[in-house]
Amino acid sequence: MKKSLLADRFDSQFVLIDVQDKLCSVMPQLALQAVLKNCSILLQAAKLLSVPALCTEQYPKGLGATLPELAQWLPSSARVEKTCFSCCEESSFSDLLDDTRNQMVLAGMEAHICVLQTAMQLLDMGRQVIVVEDAVLSRNPQNHANAMSRLRHAGVVVSNTESVVFEWLKVAEGDAFKQIARLIR
Repeated sequence: MKKSLLADRFDSQFVLIDVQDKLCSVMPQLALQAVLKNCSILLQAAKLLSVPALCTEQYPKGLGATLPELAQWLPSSARVEKTCFSCCEESSFSDLLDDTRNQMVLAGMEAHICVLQTAMQLLDMGRQVIVVEDAVLSRNPQNHANAMSRLRHAGVVVSNTESVVFEWLKVAEGDAFKQIARLIR
């Protein structure tokens, strides 16, 4: 049976990759604001819909912590410090993955380094990977575009914030729908 290419809240885990103080300070600021808004929407929707979420921090002693406006939506136990670019190379990341959920939804930075390497390794591990294109960023827009192209060619589903949250919802009813609809306005 073929796996659905739609995000499924009962099969998904959400991973926020390296959205940290010093890394954010070197990003194109207009694009960064849009990415931060989309990451916040994804984190809040994941929380509302009981989609497990975790975040990684690349060398936090040097790059700082996850931005507080995003970290507030994550339990402190769901944070992974790392120095490797792929999250999968950090054993504590693998320990936090839910083996009953095959679908990994990725957002964060940088698209062409940590996001790309993590996505590729998750694919190699047999996971279905969705990268949220409007919730990932690179310092250089050409690197972002190249990463999205490479990911698509490798078999990663490249989606967007609204598609993911509405696929998680499935129906336009209930309190979660109302709250998420307010978030995206």
